[in-house]
Formats: sequence, C-alpha cells, structure tokens
Amino acid sequence: MYNKRELVKDIYYVGVNDRQKKLFENYIPIPNGVAYNSYLILDEKVTLIDTVDVSMVGLFMGKLEAVLQGRKIDYLVVNHMEPDHAGSIGLLKQLYPDLCIIGNAKTFGMLNGYYPQLAGCRQLVVKEGESVSLGKRKLTFYMAPMVHWPEVMVAYEDTDKILFSADAFGTFGTLDGDYLDENINTDKYWDDMRRYYACIVGKFGTATQAAIKKLSALEIRLICSTHGPVLKQNIAKVVGLFDKWSRYEAEEKGLVIAYASMYGNTQQLAEAAAEGAVAAGLKNVVVYDVSKTDASYILADIFRYNGVILAAPTYMNEIYPLMDSLMHKIEQRGILNRSLGLMGSCTWAGGALKKLTAFADAVKWELVSNPVDNKQGVSADDYQKAFDLGMAMGQKLLQ
Repeated sequence: MYNKRELVKDIYYVGVNDRQKKLFENYIPIPNGVAYNSYLILDEKVTLIDTVDVSMVGLFMGKLEAVLQGRKIDYLVVNHMEPDHAGSIGLLKQLYPDLCIIGNAKTFGMLNGYYPQLAGCRQLVVKEGESVSLGKRKLTFYMAPMVHWPEVMVAYEDTDKILFSADAFGTFGTLDGDYLDENINTDKYWDDMRRYYACIVGKFGTATQAAIKKLSALEIRLICSTHGPVLKQNIAKVVGLFDKWSRYEAEEKGLVIAYASMYGNTQQLAEAAAEGAVAAGLKNVVVYDVSKTDASYILADIFRYNGVILAAPTYMNEIYPLMDSLMHKIEQRGILNRSLGLMGSCTWAGGALKKLTAFADAVKWELVSNPVDNKQGVSADDYQKAFDLGMAMGQKLLQ
C-alpha cells in the first residue's frame, strides 16, 4: 500500500502530509498545509528520528511498517518535544516496548511531563558532541537550545553527511509528490518559509545564529528538517536565509504599510503614504489592513523589507486592538534595524499616536519624518502630510 521512500541507502523518509489542519499551533493560517517529517534508519540498530502529530499516526504507522517489514525499532531519537513531532511517542512505545529513547536532559524533563506513563522507560541521555553507534553508521548530537524550544538538539549522520535538524531550516507547506527538493518545484515554499521563520523562530535570532555557527563546521550534503522538503540543492540558499533573518537583516529594500481603519479615514492616509513611497522610486511597497490580513503575513514582510509605516485610529482612548496586537508581536520578536513611520487618527482623543510613539521607543527603530496626526476627516493637508511621509520613507530606504 505504501511505497518505500529511500533517501539514501537504508535511510527512509516516513513523514506525512497534513492537508486538513487550517491553523498551525491553532493560530497561524496554513492554507498550503504542513508536512510532519520523520526518518527511519535501518542498521544493526533500527533508529527512528522524530515522530509525527498524533492526528496522523495511522498513516505514519502504515509507512513505518512498510519499511520495517517485521523488524523492531531499537532507538527513537527525539530532537524536539513539541507535540507535532513528539505526539506519537506514547503509541510507538506501546507497539515497541523495548525501544530506547535518545534525548538530552531537557528532553526527558519534558517527556516525563507529557508522558508520565513512560517514566523509567529505557533512556539514553546524550550531551553536546556525543555519538551513538547504530552499527555501520553513527549519529552525533549537537544541542540547539531555543531553536525554538530549550530542549532542541540536532543529529548528524557522518557517512552520508546528513543533518537531522529538528525545526531549523523548515517551512510550512505539504510535500506534493516527493520530499526531496531537487525533484520538486521549490519556488512555492520561499514565502511560507519566511512566514514560518517569522512566526515560529523569529524571536530567537541569537540562538539561531549560535546554532548556524556551530553547525558550519560540518560537511552537510542533506538537511532533513521536521517540516518542508529535504534540502540537497538548496542548502546554501536556506541556510543563508535563516542566517539573514536571524541577524534581522532585511532581504530587500521595501516598505510595509500596515493600517487599521474603522471608517476609511486611516486607510486614506495609508494609500497616500504608499503613493509617496512609489513617487520616491521605491517599487517594493505592500499595504495591509490588519483587520483583513493575518498578522503572520505582515510579520513575514517586515522580516523581508527594511521599512515599516504603522497607521491606526484611536479606540477607547488607546489604539485599535488589532494594531495593538501586531505591535506586540513585532516587539516580542525583537526585530532590529528597520526605518519606521507613524500615522495616528482620532475624533476627540489622540490615544493611538501615544501608543505608536511608545512602540517606536520600545523597538528603537529609526523614526523617519514627523508622525502624521489626523483628526476627524482627512483634509487635503492631512493627505499631503501622509504622502510626504511616504516619500521621505521611500527616499530613506533607497539610500
């Protein structure tokens, strides 16, 4: 029923596609679905690297059995304890009661919390740089804390130079027809990868930089992440993107204008700023209504471009709630080195601009031009000020 999908001799891809789930971690839209990747090594010690979300366990077990052909699993490597990768451990342990779980000290602290029934099970605790022999092959383990949980580690197989990288270098999106990047059109993954990084790993730039530096000493021919395609042709590109994003370095010169508007006035300011930026010669300008577009897409473009304008009305003497939420998400991720423009509007109390200014102080981005302070309807003067802000921003970003 299931084709064996051999990555290299005796190492098999046994992951699954989830095309049903609408929200990753129950809040991030994934219109292109997601893959949960797992890998099986047939050696003297049969070794499984990570499992899948429990919702897909039936399909997962069918794929495992097609490769195992009656053999038992000796080792389960747990690189990451998040339930979309560790959700099937309990069932797997029931089916293979003698298997030994390989993890680090932090892994087992979490494992015992998720699966108290496994307390006292066969365990092998590994430390930084330690290796485990599987027979002909061996796995060497490197800790990657906070990429993006504290227990995360990666496993390196040195015969075929394979890095099993947990969530690092992964992406949203199902694997359609094949799992290896050289066999599929990868163009569709880059936007999802940026959004994946921005939402999942984005806060942990320093930790990601440390992991990249540590792993740079290894010869790597394949990267096997827990989400997205197995990387062969695109290793340099993907590592380069994760390196750039984790340094909070923009990929391109461009402007994100995110606005909130209840009755259209703040939208007019956003449109005027966009016109001004383009008039300055800036081509990469994207405008988002925070009430319509999920914040994950806006965050992804803030990682991509070097300029941001935020515009919002006052709401209950403060700021429109969805703009407040976006600002919190930006600040939470610690994004650095962006140019910022601000526009606030109100009818009788200017709470929005106060909140926007406080945000600017918190993120320490360079403020371009004076904030636009609009009251009631948008006058010709207000429109011109917004246009001028956009033009000043465009000129700044193109320097």
